[in-house]
Amino acid sequence: MISGEAAIVGIGATEFSKDSGRSELQLAAEAVRAALADAGLGPSDVDGLVTFTMDNNAETAVARELGIPELSFFSRIHYGGGAACATVQQAAMAVATGVAEVVVCYRAFNERSGSRFGQVQAAAAAAPTSSGLDNSWSYPVGVATPGAQVAMFARRYMHDYGATSEDFGRVAVADRKHAATNPHAWFYQRPITLADHQASRWITEPLRLLDCCQESDGGVAIVVTSRARAADLPHPPAVVAAAAQGSGADQFTMTSYYRDDLAALPEMGVVARQLWRQAGIGPQDVQVGILYDHFTPFVLVQLEELGFCGRGEAKDFIAGGAIELGGRLPLNTHGGQLGEAYIHGMNGIAEAVRQVRGSAVNQVDDVGHVVVTAGTGVPTSGLVLSTA
Repeated sequence: MISGEAAIVGIGATEFSKDSGRSELQLAAEAVRAALADAGLGPSDVDGLVTFTMDNNAETAVARELGIPELSFFSRIHYGGGAACATVQQAAMAVATGVAEVVVCYRAFNERSGSRFGQVQAAAAAAPTSSGLDNSWSYPVGVATPGAQVAMFARRYMHDYGATSEDFGRVAVADRKHAATNPHAWFYQRPITLADHQASRWITEPLRLLDCCQESDGGVAIVVTSRARAADLPHPPAVVAAAAQGSGADQFTMTSYYRDDLAALPEMGVVARQLWRQAGIGPQDVQVGILYDHFTPFVLVQLEELGFCGRGEAKDFIAGGAIELGGRLPLNTHGGQLGEAYIHGMNGIAEAVRQVRGSAVNQVDDVGHVVVTAGTGVPTSGLVLSTA
């Protein structure tokens, strides 16, 4: 068990923009440098690096740019945004087993000014890989973007459980309300109403523009070390109480349409069961949720898979401002990927750390446990971060 053995002691980020004006490697270096400074550590303290397979910045290149002398551990996690929390899991395992002492997780990209993930990538269906074969089933019929893929899921969820576009919109309204008071958010001082959501244009029915996360440029880094070492560093540690990955039966990537239950995310259920077991708590013990919000419908389903409510009940759970600051379970208090920035979920982990520290802009009172999730619709991951 790695529960309680490691802690996040530093977080850092660049500004979030639509055109960074610099290379992805520079963004990565800036974010890591900021995270180390926040932790009260220097490049010479680092002996491990973890990132996504999709990240264009090699660990050795980041180490050279920062002057990190030696690496005893380096790792990469697959499945796009599903990798976010798993980078911390890898770092925590390395620290807990003595393979490394200080591990930095990072993700940096120019996803708006450079390669835009939201557009059709025709080569993805022709790649000579198993993923290329999987994509070849859906791309030729137009299900070739994340939005189109999630739209099919969302339509089935609406059919099975009576959810509406307005229910999805309540997630967007809550995120944008939190972003509006976060000076680091792209949509700072720009809240929306449910009417704004309903008036936004269709992207692929039943998803509207305001159901879809941003495309952002930027970088985020997170420093992980042992709980013992964390005690000597400047900030209260965010203890890794639980860390898990999960893939469900008949798992594809965003297109798992061959399961008996088409309106569920069983991979998140796999993660949830591990998180609660490792942390020794349940959903009732969580004060804040940072749920991966690349598309609003998946926030509803995650609430169900994590056990905050029953199957099909999320639309009722979120009603009446329940997921806003002051509600029963505030979600994405930084604004999420809909409101702050889309950095593949890494900025959500940073917000969870701030909530544990008590330093968030939209701070929740008496935080003991925060649950964080990574990308859904793909093999995914999650964390529980705690004060002790």
